[in-house]
Amino acid sequence: MERKKFWLNDMEAVLGIVAVLIILGTINVFSSSFIISENNYNTPYYFLRHHFVNLSIAIVCGVVGWRIDYHRWRNIMPVVIGVTLFSLIAVLLFGVAVNGSKRWLNLYITQVQPAEWAKLVSILLASAYLSSAIKKGESIRLMPLQIWVIALMAGLVELEPDMGTACFIAGVPIIMFALSGLSRQKLYGLIGVAGAALAGLCTLQPYRLERLRVMLDPWADAQNIGYQVVQSMSAIGSGGFWGMGLGMGISKYDYLPEAHTDFAFAVLCQENGFLGALLVFLLFAALAFYAGRIANSAKDIFGQMLALGIMLLLVGQAAVNILMVGGIGPVVGVPLPFISYGGTSLFVSIASIGILMNIGEQAIKARREGTRTTPPPEKPAAPRLYLVKK
Repeated sequence: MERKKFWLNDMEAVLGIVAVLIILGTINVFSSSFIISENNYNTPYYFLRHHFVNLSIAIVCGVVGWRIDYHRWRNIMPVVIGVTLFSLIAVLLFGVAVNGSKRWLNLYITQVQPAEWAKLVSILLASAYLSSAIKKGESIRLMPLQIWVIALMAGLVELEPDMGTACFIAGVPIIMFALSGLSRQKLYGLIGVAGAALAGLCTLQPYRLERLRVMLDPWADAQNIGYQVVQSMSAIGSGGFWGMGLGMGISKYDYLPEAHTDFAFAVLCQENGFLGALLVFLLFAALAFYAGRIANSAKDIFGQMLALGIMLLLVGQAAVNILMVGGIGPVVGVPLPFISYGGTSLFVSIASIGILMNIGEQAIKARREGTRTTPPPEKPAAPRLYLVKK
């Protein structure tokens, strides 16, 4: 007798997980923002209304990503790259400055953050190169043209400045290269170059070194540069096991800056306690698991690489944000996917899930039709992903 499954397939599992995260995020957006919304806009529903608008647009982006054959993104890559680079340059010239950084373009009806879109574009570029090299049986080069384009996008984002996003634009492709069989020598060289670049960027901006110092001991300057981290950790600790209850957290009362955006997880922990935090951990762990299964079942190498990159992007952002909010990592401008308030971040996250669904859907169709790509014996179409080549 066949064992019954909770999910019909991995796609259904991912959709269910994302749906729960979106519901949690919507509740948390209102709970963490109604005070600042009332104070600044004379209504507690300002951010909630905007969140529903953003969510509606994001769902449309997800449907588009799902319905378009993921191979088509490869065909229109020059257009996608051109639009992305143009947008990143436009931000530097005409962008809206907030807290000393130019990250948003004002389109009158809404504001968009091109750097968020660049994260997904970098994954598309890396996937296109890696799949082509592996399919042809070629050695993976350390600095192909695609990497130079990715480096250019990361450099433009760093000029905003937004080092956290720039690290994801460059970092996720680097991990994809490492997992795709990069030789040991090239891997060590890549790690060295990335480490040197990271150290140089931190040295050029003294406030980044201060953030690293605060990460080690936030209470040393709890009323100044360490204030946000201390308040965040206090919010998490005060939630206890059960939490204070929805809407009952006190950190959003002007104690914790960015309580509804980058530090939304702290408010969620304060109001839902350890159980709420554990639920979020388990949801992202499950997302990584099922997204990995979709990547493993993809009908071609490009689908494998693209699904892997999407999984690394979403789960990686979640890990970095949670570490930051918990005082274990430095403060960077990385939101918690599906939970933090934000427009472009939500668009890209759900669009990425849509592309992941298309990869899974095509894999299922290929299995049903018996047309899954079968490569020659000497060149496996779906090689195992490993850290270093033996």
